Order: sequence, then structure tokens, then C-alpha cells
Amino acid sequence: MTKAVWNPSNDYIKNTRLYELMQQSGYSNYDDYYKHTIKDISSFWDQAVKALDIQWYQDYDEVVNLDKGIMYPEWFVNGKMNVAHNALDKWASDSSIKNENALIWESDDGSVVKYTFKELQDEVNRIANGLVNLGVQENDIVTIYMPMLPETVIGMLAISKIGAIFSPAFSGYKSEAVAKRINAAEAKFLLTADGFYRRGKVVNLKNEADQAVASSPSIENVIVVRRSHEEVNWTDQDVSWDEIRTKETSFETKQTNGNDPFMIIYTSGTTGKPKGALHTHNGFPLKSAFDAGICMDVCKRDTLFWYTDMGWMMGPFLVYGGLINGASILMFEGTPDYPTPSRIWEIVDRHKVTHLGISPTLIRSIMNLDESYVTKNDLSSLKMIGSTGEPWNEEPWLWLFDKVCKRKVPIFNYSGGTEISGGIFGNVLVKPIAPVSFNAALPGMDVDVYDDEGQSVKNEVGELVLKQPWVGMTNGFYKENERYENTYWNRYKETWVHGDWVVLDDEGFYTITGRSDDTLNVAGKRLGPAELESIFVEHDDVVEAGVIGVPDEVKGEKPIAFVVVKDQPLDEEELTQVLVDHAIQRLGKAIAPRTVHIVEDLPKTRNAKVMRRAIKSAYLDKDAGDLSALENPDVVEQIRQLGKGVKN
Repeated sequence: MTKAVWNPSNDYIKNTRLYELMQQSGYSNYDDYYKHTIKDISSFWDQAVKALDIQWYQDYDEVVNLDKGIMYPEWFVNGKMNVAHNALDKWASDSSIKNENALIWESDDGSVVKYTFKELQDEVNRIANGLVNLGVQENDIVTIYMPMLPETVIGMLAISKIGAIFSPAFSGYKSEAVAKRINAAEAKFLLTADGFYRRGKVVNLKNEADQAVASSPSIENVIVVRRSHEEVNWTDQDVSWDEIRTKETSFETKQTNGNDPFMIIYTSGTTGKPKGALHTHNGFPLKSAFDAGICMDVCKRDTLFWYTDMGWMMGPFLVYGGLINGASILMFEGTPDYPTPSRIWEIVDRHKVTHLGISPTLIRSIMNLDESYVTKNDLSSLKMIGSTGEPWNEEPWLWLFDKVCKRKVPIFNYSGGTEISGGIFGNVLVKPIAPVSFNAALPGMDVDVYDDEGQSVKNEVGELVLKQPWVGMTNGFYKENERYENTYWNRYKETWVHGDWVVLDDEGFYTITGRSDDTLNVAGKRLGPAELESIFVEHDDVVEAGVIGVPDEVKGEKPIAFVVVKDQPLDEEELTQVLVDHAIQRLGKAIAPRTVHIVEDLPKTRNAKVMRRAIKSAYLDKDAGDLSALENPDVVEQIRQLGKGVKN
């Protein structure tokens, strides 16, 4: 019996951009089309860039060249293109769309700023001229340490226009984490702001930027956007955004090679040093645009809003996934539950958002509140809700589907990564969608699920692998290709090992059960932590859960659970026993966690992803490596105290 709860009608399917692309290759069935996309990757990606109407200064001679091996493919050989042209210039010169909104920004206090494609082009050109005047040259690296402001996108596009490279850093980082990324990239310039607003209060960003620059000798100038207009320290290196902004609204976009780098985006590693994913003009933007436009059906004049930060992959995804498809992108400075839990839905209503990106954590935090926070808003503009960053459990997924989507709007579960430039799995809109899982590997992503011996498996947990390259695959790690090869390519021959545990069932649905480095092996049984966590979240008193494995003399490893609970009448000892009994009843005595800790919160990144390695390292009193991405580092110490005396 099918698990699907959303079933597209034939008319719906035929009106999607994905179906149109399938038809061009002679397919009406997605599974058959998918096989075609991985059988001939050259033909598929050639068709994909044409479907996106990518414009080239000089056409490519060959779609992909693998002379350097599968780890280092060269895409669109000898093709010249610039992402700023395809995201902005081509629309600004199109009379049918140039006066449509390209960028909508809403501040923490509800102020709104809008730019049409033509207005955005003029502003980007003013800044591009100013950057050149400041001394920014082709291939120079500019670190962007910015909140979600219009100037953040304007800066990104201006940097690309002149052929330089930007490197975004999460706006919630402290100075040490920013300095690590500046120094790893050897950036010459830093773009930052004096501050920004969060929950009605000013966050002083300039102070952290100054401390970062003090230990970053490569920085020549710091460009400062005046957002908060509060008194901040000013140094000889500093120059204001307004000062570099020229009156000149024309600028000749640099005709870069498509495989020239345009972005270095760092991700946290298990060691203390972040990994620099190196992305090109014809890589990340095209994969993001394909996933958004073809798979999520983002069309011209739609409005795409993904709640994120530019330092996370979904920030650049928002920019290029939207703009390259001729859609408006919506940026939000604040938090989705301030000043009330209805804020995110008010934004959808006010700006007629068509494609909304959220996290499961957000839904879990609001689903038990008064339903009027959702129902009082008109959400009829929504065509799709996207979700990424962490696994779902069924109850909040179904709540979102029932209360917000009204069982009509599809939920597009989306999973991939910074090094992917987008998704590996998704919920394509031409197939039925089931709760929690993914209904497909996305076109061009040659997915398999392997056991320890490298054999394909079904209906059991296995390692997610990719057997062929794809457009958007990171071009190594910046100045660390040996680390790149060891991270993804050292387990199975010529096979990318992504680091996720996945189950593929008989109906063709994929479920991610956790990161493979998070995996538990309890008495010989391999378990993904999400599998155990979902059991605890089933309980009415539990808001969220995190499960880790710790060494055990008998079982090899035993699971330990950490739960965040609602206000409840039971005392802590009684509640933990109730939860242990619940887990035993659902999982059996052999694998159920016998130790449950109640904690105030779980360590999470700004985009709400639970960092299990932070839980595990703290509990075992070990070094966790780079934890700079954490939104709430104080909770780590609470977990460390809980682990005192644990045998390891």
C-alpha cells in the first residue's frame, strides 16, 4: 500500500517545467527519464542549461571532459559566461520583465525595500565601479560577513561582475570563526555591516569584524554598510559602502570562463579547520537554478523565500535559484517567530510568496501553538514549501501538510549539500509525495545505496554514494585537494561517498536516517540516529531529541538520548523513566536507549540543524573540532557536565 499523501493530477504534472523537459527527451514517466539523465550525463546537462536559457558569451565545445578523472570534471569546455549576466543583466535588458521585482527585503521591524531587475542592475553597477576604484581586481577574494540585507546580494553580484571571487561567512559567527575563513581564503577585502537587528535588538557586527581583521593580515580594506547607524570603531582600513558607491550605472560585465571560480564557501569540518568548497560560474549557479526552476517549478515572476543566511548554502541557492529563473527573491533580516509566531506566515501573505523554504525545527516549535497564528493569514499564493537541513519526523510533517498546505500544496523535502551546489534527493512534482521521505533522486544525480562491501542494497540502511559527476560538484577544496579526495573519494573506487545513511524502499522512496559519522552500531545492528530520535518526538511531552552512541563494553556502543521537553507536571526522574519505557516499547530492549537526559536545548546551527558531534564530543569530554557554526554554544557545556564520569 502506498505511503503517498500528495498525488499530482495529470493536468498538474503536465504544467510543470520538469514534465516539459521530460517531453523534450521523449519521456512521460519520471523513473524512465531519470535513468536517461544518468545514462548520458552530457546530453542531459546540455539540455538542462538550454532549458534554463543560460546565455554564453562564447559557446562551449564539449559538455564535460573527464581527462583529469571523475574527481575533477571540466564542464562546458571553453564556454564563456558570467553568473551576474545570467542572474541579472539579461533580465534587466528584457522589456517584458525588467520592471518586475527582482529583490524584496523585509527588516526585523517590518520595513520593506524592493528593487526591480533594472534598479538592481543599476545598483550593482554602481558598486562594481566602486569596487574597481577601491582596487578590487579579477580573482581577488572578498569575504562577505553580512546579515541578510539588500547590500549582501548587491555585493555578491558586483563581485562576480568584475571577475572577483566572494566567500560568504555566517553572520552569526564570532570573530575567530570569521578570521579562520578569511585566512584560509587569503581574502584581500572584507564586506561587512556596522550591525543588524534581531528580535528588536541591535547586533554589533563591526566589533566582531574588527577582531577578525586584527588577526587576518591579508585584508587590505573593510567595506562597511551602515545598517544600524550606531557608533562603531573606525580604522584606516575601513571605507563605507556609501563612499564606494558611484553614480555610474553602466558597467561592462567581465566575460569570465564558465569554469572560473566565483565563490568559495566554507563548511565546518570534523577537525578544527573548515573546508572551502570551490564553485564556478557554470557550476553552483546552474545546479541551484536547475533544482529551483525545473525541480521545484520556480517560474518567472514567482517569489522565492528561503529562511536562511548567506553563509549557508541555501543563501546563495536563494539568490541564483530565484534570479536565474527570472523570479523575485525575498530576503528577511529577522527571525520567523518575532514579534509573534505568525511572522513567517505574515510575510508569505504580505508578499504573495510562491515558494517558501523552512526547517523542520521551526515547524516543531510552532505546531503546538494556537492554530490562528497560521489560519489568520492568506497563504493561497503558495505553490510549494521546501525543507532542508535536517530530517523530519512524521507528526510535524503532517501538521505542516494539513494546517498550512491544506493537503494541496506539496512539501519538497530537499537534501544535498554545500559541495553539491543543491540537492541529491527531492520530492519531484511529477510523482506522489509521502511524509518525511524523498520521492526521487534528482535528474542527473547518479545515486546508489551501498553496503560495506560496495554492493547495492534495498530496504536496509546503506551509505549514500554518487557514481558520476554532476554540474555544481565542488571543484575540489580550495588549496586542499588532498583533503577533498580523502573526504569523498577514498572508500569505493571512483565513487563519491556523501556521508549520509539512506534507506531505499520497494516503493522507490528514500529516507535519510542520519550522517554516517553519526551512526550507531548497537550489538551489531546499524542505526541512524534520526530513527531513534523520531521515537522520542512521538511522545507528547517531547519537543525534540538528539541521540548519540557512546562506547559500551557489552554492546560495543549504546545509545544515549537528549530531549527537550515541554512544561509538564512530572518530575524529571519520573519523566525520564516514562521516556525510557516508551522507547523500549517501540524499539525493543536490545536497542532502546536506557539513558535519557533532559536538556534545555540541543546544539544547533543557525539554520536549525542539530550538531550531533557537538553532543557526542561534549558528553565524552572530547574535542569536537570546529563548532563555530553553533547558534547556541552554551548548551554544549551543560551536556559536558552531564557526561562527567562517563567511561570512554
